[in-house]
Amino acid sequence: QVTLVESGGGLVQAGGSLRLSCTASGSIFSNWAMEWYRQAPGKQREFVASITSGDSTNYADSLKGRFTISRDSAKNTVYLQMNSLKPEDTAVYYCRLPLRNLRGQGTQVTVSS
Repeated sequence: QVTLVESGGGLVQAGGSLRLSCTASGSIFSNWAMEWYRQAPGKQREFVASITSGDSTNYADSLKGRFTISRDSAKNTVYLQMNSLKPEDTAVYYCRLPLRNLRGQGTQVTVSS
């Protein structure tokens, strides 16, 4: 059984940075494709970023240049570095393992103006 646990969320002022982590445990391969999504109150879930098994990355157009997805295979962890945060980035951020259609419990990010 595979589980995903996100961490690193919190309260930050506009312009600040946060790094989210998503650690996978269980029967996994360290280089599986992974995705980050977010959902703000009253809004639909929104794609943020993805990383393939070959470490190619993709981002939502509106987030390019501010967010960076990366992985540490030795730690079975995928990261989301978020810079120049804006109040509209406030949401619960989830990581997802597409191969198993599995996601974590989410981590709250709140950006104050």
